[in-house]
Amino acid sequence: MGDPSTVTFMPPAPTTLGVERESGVVRIALARPDVHNAFDDTLIAELTATLESIDADADARVVVLTGSGHSFSAGADLNWMRRMAQASAEENRADALRLARLMRILDGLSKPTIARVNGAAFGGGVGLVACCDIAIASETAIFGLSEVKLGLVPAVISPYVIAAIGVRQARRWFQTAETFKAGEACRIGLIHEVSSPQALDTHVQHQCDLLLKNGPVAVKEAKLLARRMAVPGDAAVVDAANADLIARLRVSPEGQDGLSAFLDKRKPGWIQRAAAPSLPDI
Repeated sequence: MGDPSTVTFMPPAPTTLGVERESGVVRIALARPDVHNAFDDTLIAELTATLESIDADADARVVVLTGSGHSFSAGADLNWMRRMAQASAEENRADALRLARLMRILDGLSKPTIARVNGAAFGGGVGLVACCDIAIASETAIFGLSEVKLGLVPAVISPYVIAAIGVRQARRWFQTAETFKAGEACRIGLIHEVSSPQALDTHVQHQCDLLLKNGPVAVKEAKLLARRMAVPGDAAVVDAANADLIARLRVSPEGQDGLSAFLDKRKPGWIQRAAAPSLPDI
C-alpha cells in the first residue's frame, strides 16, 4: 500500500496534471512541460474538475499550484489557438467561457491557494497566479501579458490580474506586452515573495505550515472577508455583517476550541488532525 502519509491521485488518461496529497496539502502540477505547460481544452477541463473535487473535500486544507519542468505556464497552447482561429465566434465564446469558469473556480476556492511559480508565466499563466491567494516565485521566473502581440487582449484573466496589480499597472502591462522579472512582479503586487530556485520549496512549505496551524473554517471566512471588503458598500450594512460574522465564529465549535486551546496553552484540535497521516484510497 506504500507510505500512508502520501497519496497520489491520477486523473483518467490522458492526463495533463500531476496531483499529490500529503498531510492536508494538495499539490497540483500542470504536466505539459514539452509545451511549457500551456493550456488546451483538455488541461482546462481536467484542472476545473480537479479543483471542484478538492473544494468539496474536507480533508484538503491547502492547495499548491505549480508547473512541471522549467515553466509555470506559457498561457494558451499554440495548436489549440490555431484550432480556435478556425472556429466560429460562438464556438470561441463557449471556449472562452470554459476558461473563465476555471479562473472563477480557482479564485473562489474555499481552500487557501498558493502559486509556486517555478518559471515563466505568460498570458493565462499570469491569470492563474493572480487567482491564487499567495504567490511565491523563483527569482528566475519571468512574466508577460503578451496578448496584444497577437491582436488579442487578456480579457478573461483581466478581473484577477487587475485585482492583484491595480488599474494603473494594468494599463501599462496590458498594452506594452513587455516581459518583466520576478522582482518587478513582486513590486507591483502580482506575487508576494521572490525566492532563489533552491529555496522555493522551503518558502512554499513555510506558507503551508502557517495555514495548517489556523482554523480551517476561520481561514475560509477570512478569504471571503477579504473579497467582500474589496468593495465594502454601505457602512452600516458592512458593520452589521462583520459583527454577525465574528459573533458566529466565537460561538462555533472551531472558535470555542481555538479560544479554549489558547487559554489552556494547548494545540487546537485542527492541528492535531492536520498532523495525522492520511490513509490511501482502497
